[in-house]
Amino acid sequence: MQTDTTKVPFTGYQKFVMFILAITQFTVILDFMVMSPLGDLLMKSMDLSPKQFGLAVSAYAFSAGASGLLTAGFADRFDRKKLLTFFYGGFILGTIFCGMAHTYPLLVAARIITGLFGGVISSISMAIITDLFDIHHRGRVMGVISMGFGASQVLGIPISLYFANHWGWQLPFLLVAGLALLVLVLIQVKLQPVTQHLLNQQKTSVFSHLIKTFVNKEYRIGFTCTALLSIGGFMMMPFGSAFAVNNLGMTQEQLPLLFMVSGITALILLPFVGKLSDRIDKFRVFAVAAVWMVFIALIYTNLGQTPLWMVILLNVLLMIGILSRTVPCNALTSAVPHMADRGAFMSINSSLQQIAGGIAATIAGFIVVQKNKQSPLEHYNTVGYLMTVMTLISIWMVYRVSELVKSRLRAAKA
Repeated sequence: MQTDTTKVPFTGYQKFVMFILAITQFTVILDFMVMSPLGDLLMKSMDLSPKQFGLAVSAYAFSAGASGLLTAGFADRFDRKKLLTFFYGGFILGTIFCGMAHTYPLLVAARIITGLFGGVISSISMAIITDLFDIHHRGRVMGVISMGFGASQVLGIPISLYFANHWGWQLPFLLVAGLALLVLVLIQVKLQPVTQHLLNQQKTSVFSHLIKTFVNKEYRIGFTCTALLSIGGFMMMPFGSAFAVNNLGMTQEQLPLLFMVSGITALILLPFVGKLSDRIDKFRVFAVAAVWMVFIALIYTNLGQTPLWMVILLNVLLMIGILSRTVPCNALTSAVPHMADRGAFMSINSSLQQIAGGIAATIAGFIVVQKNKQSPLEHYNTVGYLMTVMTLISIWMVYRVSELVKSRLRAAKA
């Protein structure tokens, strides 16, 4: 059991920080996640093969990964609010370009631009959270911030699919950019500078700071943990909607309902998982959730024509496993870096997460085969088997992170 500090209420400003970071995550996640439900529309409207679509998804991930590595060296040298403003502004421009793309090369180029800026935002948000909230509260904070994912499923993706089905797949990106502009204004007006980490900075070069963070043995455990978690999650995601339509027998009009129900599950579940992670052992929550996710995923990826209610039920059960492992893992990983290295650590961590996800999406694109636009996807179950192996390995890595964090807490008390 954790200490009674978990019962200390948040201040009004802390609640605002959680809200603004959650809605920021909502827009970034929606921009990335919407590629999956739009997958079937994109593949058919642009006449793309699974390999081409997988590369389009990976373009964002790889550019985001490269951006994270490039910014890691100076991520701790600036006010985190200014960094968030710069990269969020670039993300908005990239998203607008996505909405203006009408050919496959232009779409890939736009996704690269969006990834260069959007891929860093999560790491900046994590650094802000770690600066402003102690370890005993971070499970709850991660639960709230992660609600951006659930909200994107409940509101963003169904609405985006509705507009895409009626006015083209480009419109959802323009809607995301419009909302993000409003969020950017709110960040400028209300968010205070985050500069406490600047007091701990040593006079080292940007490159030296990057290398020092990257080669740290304890930090590498956290990096490996995040990369494995990302590979396990990204493999199934890109072809989720195409599998539902072409293999399970769903229609494009039914997809919004599927994502909405899954999103409602996320909104209800995430705060509960966050509180649970703060009150009991975070690793235990992760391990149970990971095994649960694997069990459901192996069933799901081997399905054929399936009734709508069964598809929705299995998606809900799968969502429970995915989200219940993400919150405790993020909370544990956030405790790995020291304050002076948090920005660099979070940037590298986010970078490796994106690169691992891009590799996973690319691999899935080479594994999955579709003979023509209307035929079922083949070998999607192979993707499920690979995801299982990666997830089981990640359990061991999260255990190592958990033991590291516990040893530090014991040392601090001593």
